[in-house]
Parts: sequence; structure tokens; C-alpha cells
Amino acid sequence: MTTLAEGQLMWTPSDAFRDGSQLAQFMRWLQRERGLAFDDYASLWQWSVTEIESFWDAVRAYFDVHFDTPARGVLDRRVMPGARWFDGASLNYVQQVFRHAGSGAARQRAAIRHAGENRALEEVSWDALEAQVASLAHALRQMGVGRGDRVAGYLPNIPATIVAFLATASLGAVWSGCAPDMGQVAVIDRFRQIEPKVLIAVDGYRYGGKDYDRAPVIADLVAALPSLTDVIIVPHTGNPMAAREGVRLLAWQDMLAHRVPLAIESVPFDHPLWIVYSSGTTGMPKPIVHGHGGIVIEQLKLMAFHNNLGPDDVFHWYSSSGWIMWNAQVAGLLLGTTIALYDGNPAWPDAGVLWRFVDDARVTLFGAGAAFFTNCMKAGVEPARIADVSRLRGLGSTGSPLPVEAYDWIYRHVRSDIWLVPMSGGTDFAGSFVAGCPLLPVYAGEMQCRCLGAKVEAFDDNGQALTDRVGELVCTEPMPSMPLFLWGDADGKRYRDSYFDTYPGAWRHGDWIKITARGGAIIYGRSDATINRHGIRMGTSELYRVVEDLPEVLDSMVVDLEYLGRESYMPLFVVLREGIVLDDALRDTLRMRIRDALSSRHVPNEIVQVPAVPRTLSGKKMEVPIKKLLLGHAPDGIANRDAMANPASLDWYFDYARRYLAARQAESATA
Repeated sequence: MTTLAEGQLMWTPSDAFRDGSQLAQFMRWLQRERGLAFDDYASLWQWSVTEIESFWDAVRAYFDVHFDTPARGVLDRRVMPGARWFDGASLNYVQQVFRHAGSGAARQRAAIRHAGENRALEEVSWDALEAQVASLAHALRQMGVGRGDRVAGYLPNIPATIVAFLATASLGAVWSGCAPDMGQVAVIDRFRQIEPKVLIAVDGYRYGGKDYDRAPVIADLVAALPSLTDVIIVPHTGNPMAAREGVRLLAWQDMLAHRVPLAIESVPFDHPLWIVYSSGTTGMPKPIVHGHGGIVIEQLKLMAFHNNLGPDDVFHWYSSSGWIMWNAQVAGLLLGTTIALYDGNPAWPDAGVLWRFVDDARVTLFGAGAAFFTNCMKAGVEPARIADVSRLRGLGSTGSPLPVEAYDWIYRHVRSDIWLVPMSGGTDFAGSFVAGCPLLPVYAGEMQCRCLGAKVEAFDDNGQALTDRVGELVCTEPMPSMPLFLWGDADGKRYRDSYFDTYPGAWRHGDWIKITARGGAIIYGRSDATINRHGIRMGTSELYRVVEDLPEVLDSMVVDLEYLGRESYMPLFVVLREGIVLDDALRDTLRMRIRDALSSRHVPNEIVQVPAVPRTLSGKKMEVPIKKLLLGHAPDGIANRDAMANPASLDWYFDYARRYLAARQAESATA
């Protein structure tokens, strides 16, 4: 048991580390080019969120982001939603990537290093990456793919996925991806909304030492997506496949056979780059659209200033291709950084596999979900004993709060002098609100700073900013990478309701946060009903559709009890038809349905039969009050019974919460 306390000093940057950082170089540039001098990070941050137009224009200029047509200004109005950034400017994300390809021998430098469960470490050079992107872009163009068309990827974390994304973006088409471990219902729910013209899919994948055939899922996707004209198959199993009439099945290698120069389409700053999905608590998953320019500007800032990445670094963030951290890892290419991909189970054949990969790939910044580090800690992994971690200068964590015990484990068993960079942001705006700072100390349990350009506050219920007290995480000024819109949300209502209905004019993110007096931040988990399962966010409505499709189930409710310092615990409450009792067979059926249709991450820890699901007068399930109750909030304050359709239903949950909390307390006492 660690004796480490929250807020204990863990690391202080050396003068050499601080002065050589990308952020320090930017500050020197500001003084030299703009006549702006800042004594510390706090004053730099304050300027960045006060003079936001000057800050974001400085980021553009510092990284020499090339506009094919000039911008008429930086920001038209400080409004959310609806802010327009660099209006009139045109560029392309892919253009910013391949400016780093170089010429001559430099083109043979590694752009990507990659390995997997059954694949040894290999490299893709900048020259080879550009050639593959150009060939695939040419093939897509021949299929009729152009500006605004959607290309969907059902692919794992392999170089082909990056090639597919960059080729799509180079045409001005819009990329959207899902990982192949996602079940067919979840994938169809996403892709059906965006009507892709082309699907690029892997016919199988390997995970945990087992091969999984995806050919049947691909067949279901093709049948469910009438917009498809072409399907490109990336081989793994080689199993035969059939497609419906009117859809061509094409081989990945054939798409790369024709060598042509890369032709990049210049698009407006706010032209859609990709569509990612962040599930709400009601309805279908939200298809979030981000633009070329906003992503380029935000990711350059985040990766350089808050992750200290540059062209001499090797960057690995363990992620599935369906998590926003895949997009963040690819963004390392915007800086000329070599990115390192691992495709497979991070605990197979043992919990040390990623640490050995980090050694083999010569990684300098390694990131993963917080659950990965806590799992390594619990498995007794000692990275410094099983791998050479001397090249590592930074360790990143996100997805869920990193407990104090994990800080202690990292500084004991990885390196005592490593820069630990927990950060928190979201799929919603493809960036971070709070993250690392190479100029500041690291304190246990605390993220170092609010990010530059991110006017983040902890709000109370009345919209007042708090210090050293827990409140709702809000952002009160616009940022370039905030969504352009939600796909299919013609009047913008779903977008406004998702982020701006609680505090008009301010982005409410759905996390509990505390801003410390020294400017750091502590995240305490989700404040809404969105599930944060092992670091991956998902909505409750997806699970409900699967569970309630069973004839035995009348109603259901799920809550996720993950918060700082503890593992995710997710109970599923089910109301069954009269005369049916929840037994082991029905539990197994529910778990199997959930796993097959969605993913293993959706499978609850416990399934409990209940008499009723509490609902509001408008019929909404009351997940948040029940979550608060099970986290130990007083029953009197969790819900207004007058606003409920079935107020008596709460009594069962009050009794269940008493028993659940007593059991948790007893476990803690004996631990």
C-alpha cells in the first residue's frame, strides 16, 4: 500500500529539459518576433485565453502553417457554437504532413514503426508512406471519390489505416473509422448516419493470440449501407467474400500498384476532415465533424507544447483505431515525428509486451489509457527490469483519472526522473483541456496545467468559477478544433443540446474537475451518464438497444461508477417480463449479446433484476441520480420526486445503495 499523498511533488524539470523544450522555444520566438515576454507559464496561459486571436495566429505563424489562400482574419466572433476561424484560408492536413518528407536520403527516414502480435517490428519510410498515399488517392479518385464524399474504415491500428486516412483527406473527402473489434450493430449505427461511398475493411484481425474473422461483419455492413459503391479489402485471413449487386470488391494491394505523384486538394480551413463518434445518453452515437485547419492548429500546439514532440522523437500512444487517441497519434506526423503503432492486446502474452515494444521501437514518448498503467501496477510489472526505458523522456496517460498509486508505481518502476504527462480532453473537440507542461513540476494525482488557448474553469451550478473545489469542467472561449457540426444535425439543435444547454455560451464537457491554487487540475470522472469504460467513452443508448431487444427484457438502466482512484464498476439493472426470473442462463445471454453486438468493454460487471427504472416526467431514464446515489451521495438530494414519473421506484435503489456501499466499505476495511 502506497503512502503517497495527492499533491506530493514527484518531478521537477531540469534547466536543460525546460530550456530545450518546444514550449520554451515558442516563448523565445514570441519575445523575438512579437515583442511578448512572459515570466512563467501562468502568465503565458492567461495571455493565450485573453488575447485568443493573437495566440492562435502566433501558433499558425510559429509552425509556418501554409495557407494556399490567405485568411481574412483569425476569428470572426467570440461565440460558441458558431465561431469561424481563419475565414477565407485554404490548406490541407496532408500538405502539413508531407512537408516533413524531405528530399534525397532524408526520405528514407522512418515515418512509421509498427509491430503486432504476429508481426515483428518494421518501418515505413516517408518516401514509402507518400507513395502509398498517392497510389490509394489515385485509386479512390478513379472510383469517383471527391471533395465531401465519405470513406469509412473498418481497420485495426496498422499502417494501412493511416494510408487510407491520408489518401482520403488528400482528396478533400471525409474519413471515418471504427475498430474491427467493434460489433456490427455499433458500426452500422455509426456508418449508416454518414452514408459512405467507399468502405476499406480488414477481413480479420488478431487479438490475445486468437484470429477473428470479420468477413461476415463486412457482408452485414455492405448489406446495411446502400450508399456503398466499392469495398477495398485489406487481407488478414484471406477468406472468400461476396458483396451485393452494385458493389465492387477490390484488393488492397491492387490499389497501391499504380505509382503516381501525390496530388493534394486545397480545401477551406473549415472543410470536414473526419467524422468521429461520441455517444450521448440518448439516441444514436453523435457523428462529430472536425475541420482540416482546426485540427492542424490544435494538434500542432498540443503535440509540441504540451507533449514536447519534435522531428527527432518517436511517439507511441497505445490505442485502437476507433479511439480519438489514434487520431492524436497520427498527428505526430504533422511535426515530422516518427510514430510507432502496436496492434494487439496490451496484456498478451503478458503485461510487459508494450514496454518491450517501446524499447524495440526506440520510443521517446509513450502514452496509454490510465487503466493500462494501473493494470501493469497490479500485475507486478517492473518496466525498468524487462526493457530499456532510458530513451523514454515522457509518459502520457488519458482516458480516465490516473490514481495516485499509479504515480508512485511509475516513479518507482519506470524511471525516477521521467516527465509524467496525464491529460484530459475528448473526442468531441479532438484535443486536450488540461495536460502536461515541460516548464512545471509534476504533483501526484494532478495534471500540470490548463492547455494554452483553453479557457477552462470549474463551474458551480450557478456558473461561478471555483478554485480548489470540484465543479463542472467548462470551456468559456472557442477553440479552433471544436466541432464544425454534427453530421445530419441540420438545425444544430443536437450540437447545442449536447454541449451548451447547461451554461449558455460555455462548453460543458461532462467531467468533474478541480482547478488547484497553483494552476493544476484534478479530474474526478464523468459528471453525466456517459460511460467511461476502461478509458473508452461510450453512450448508454447503444447498450439499451441491444439489451432491450431481448424479449425477456422490458426496460434497463446502466451506470458507470468509475472515478478517481478506483476501477470501473458498471452494474446493469434490468426489468423483466412478468414471471421471468434473472438466472445464470439469462445473464450469460445478455453478456453474449452485448459482447457480440457492441464490444467486450460494454459487458457489465453485474446484472441485477429490478422492479422499475426511475424516469423523469418526460420519460428519460435517471442514470445520473442513481450514479450519484451509488457513489455515496445523500438520498435526499439526488432527485426531485415531483419531477418523476415513478417516484416510488427510487426506494428500491436507496436500499440497494445502502447494501452496495456497506459492502464496499467492508472490502476497504479488509484490504
